[in-house]
Order: sequence, then C-alpha cells, then structure tokens
Amino acid sequence: MKMADGGFRPAYNVQMNVDVQSGIVVGWEVINVVDRGQATPMVEQAQRRDGRPPVEHVVDGGFVAHGDIEALGVRYPQTAYYAPVAQPRPRPRTTCSHLPPPPPSVLAWRERMESEQAKVILKQRFATAEWANARMRNRGMQQFLVRGLRKVKAVLLWFVLLHNLLEGHRLRQRGRAEAAMACA
Repeated sequence: MKMADGGFRPAYNVQMNVDVQSGIVVGWEVINVVDRGQATPMVEQAQRRDGRPPVEHVVDGGFVAHGDIEALGVRYPQTAYYAPVAQPRPRPRTTCSHLPPPPPSVLAWRERMESEQAKVILKQRFATAEWANARMRNRGMQQFLVRGLRKVKAVLLWFVLLHNLLEGHRLRQRGRAEAAMACA
C-alpha cells in the first residue's frame, strides 16, 4: 500500500461501518488498498446484513470518488451519501472547458454537502466511526502482528466483538438509568 510518506510497504486497511445511534460496528472489512472506491462495497455489505441499504452513509474524504458516488446513486438511490467535498485544485488555463458535466448523483451529493444538515451529519462521524477506531487503537490494534489476510481478519473480528460487547453494556446501563429516571 502507498503510505503517507509516499513510500510503498505491506499493509492492511481496516474498513468499518458504525451505527451512529448505538456506536455498534455493523460491518467491517480488511483490504490491502487505499480507501478510494470502497464505499460501494461497504454499502453492499450493510444491505446484505440488514436486508436493506442504509438510509444515510457517511464517510471521510479518503473515500470520495466520483465513480463511487455515481455507482451508489444508481444502485441505491434512496441512500444519501455524505462525504466532504475536496477543495478544487486550480486548473491551468490551457485545460479544455468543454468537459462533460458531472453525473446527476455527483451534482446531488455536492448540493447536499452544502446544507447545514450535511455539516451536522458529517460531524457525527467523528463521535462514531473515528471513536470506534480510536477505542480499538487504545486497546492495542495499532499494528497487526500476524501474517495473511485470514489471520488479520480474525484479529479484527476479535476487536470488533470486544468493541460491540462494551458498547452493548454501555447501552444497557444507559437504558437502565433512563428507566429509573422515568419511574422516579
């Protein structure tokens, strides 16, 4: 994989779908390529597991690829895709201005991302997906100490199960506290 320093080294990339309301990891995958182009497979995984596609799908800027947005718009028109819009790079004046317009799904995504609601939804990602990543890293998942995709997936599954058990316990405790407050 290409690293942040520009070099290439053997590595794995962990993808996770996290439910915003509960903080539970509802989907995960390990790949050995960068994030770009991985939004569609994660939405497909969510549909396989839940029986329906997600209503909203929020990702970070590394996932943004017009091909993905277009594919999601065609396959899952009812799913609202939220991802930060990259700042356009200045183009040289010699560039042809007769480029085809972006597909309708890309235009809808750009328009959606300009709304205040989109900014609020995008901020929720830090409290869910990034928090789940941070929690797993704090518990020792900085580097996989095994070789092979099957073994890496097994290690990740253990971390996901631990995370979900702890989140389930937290949700039960919160439910008990809310029930006690309602009775009082």
